[in-house]
Amino acid sequence: MAGRGRRFAWTIAVLGLLLVVGVVVSAAIGQFPVAVTEVIGSVLNRLGLHTSWAPVEELTNQALWQIRFPRIAMAVLVGATLAVAGCVMQAIFGNPLAEPGVVGVSSGAALGAALAIVTGVTLAGAAGVALFAFVGGVAATLLVYATARANGRTEVVTLLLTGIAINAFAGAGLALMIFMADTASREQIIFWQLGSLNGTRWSEVTVVAVLGVAGAAVAFANGRRYDLLALGERTASHLGVRVERLRILSIVVVAVLTGAAVAYVGIIAFVGLVVPHALRMVMGPGHRALLPASALGGAVLLVFADVIARTAVAGAELPIGLITSLIGGPFFFVLLRRARSSQGGWA
Repeated sequence: MAGRGRRFAWTIAVLGLLLVVGVVVSAAIGQFPVAVTEVIGSVLNRLGLHTSWAPVEELTNQALWQIRFPRIAMAVLVGATLAVAGCVMQAIFGNPLAEPGVVGVSSGAALGAALAIVTGVTLAGAAGVALFAFVGGVAATLLVYATARANGRTEVVTLLLTGIAINAFAGAGLALMIFMADTASREQIIFWQLGSLNGTRWSEVTVVAVLGVAGAAVAFANGRRYDLLALGERTASHLGVRVERLRILSIVVVAVLTGAAVAYVGIIAFVGLVVPHALRMVMGPGHRALLPASALGGAVLLVFADVIARTAVAGAELPIGLITSLIGGPFFFVLLRRARSSQGGWA
């Protein structure tokens, strides 16, 4: 236990340090360069600690607090929520390869966003696309669960197969929306799916923060139950876990976390799959430690992915979903090969 405690403390310390470095670097670089000391001084100034490091130009403060800090905050929140959602999915499915997209939340959100773009919905002002994306993601997830449920219980295999069917149906609906859209709407749909943090505002950060913190709190509170569920459904039931209720609650949590994350920034792949899986290899399977570490790891991954997206090509910004896939795909492949070599296979 002491060894696990030290490993958890070291992991949290390293991830926390990486997150601080990533946030400062992300705030400092860009088309309008800002000195690292000015970034730190501006934050300290807002906290009431006035130093000589604070930016002299008001333009620098405006660039930091109106453009870069909201974007960084959104990267932290989206990365954390996606990683926690992925960790919960892997816990309730008992499979380290599960991720939120399995239950249709990503494809449902994409269909909802495309519907809003094609029909020109202006509900809730500029947030119409985000609202439709969130509702689409949650609705698709609940539809998967309701369809897979039979005789008062849900089998994991049925849930997975139903998720495949709903994903295919949502994909067909998305293709229909793209076919019906005009050129401008078609480009908007495609770029939304690629993912972007560009233009993030504090009001959007607030919405994602409220939903993300609420969902993550529920997931953290059920960490011990996820550990018991890993022993098998029957054993968990004998130990007092109401498995079906835990599964329903967890799927709702995954839908809310993932729906909130993708609603404003589009589809961002691999965070929910790679981060919990990699940290489980480092820290072990205990969810009370793995869930908060995954939140921190997801935030670190997305902050650095955003830095790469903004700087890899001069004068242009790459889609952040493209960056996470380029980082996550090979990394996950290496992890799979290493795990298979050390364990001799999955069966």
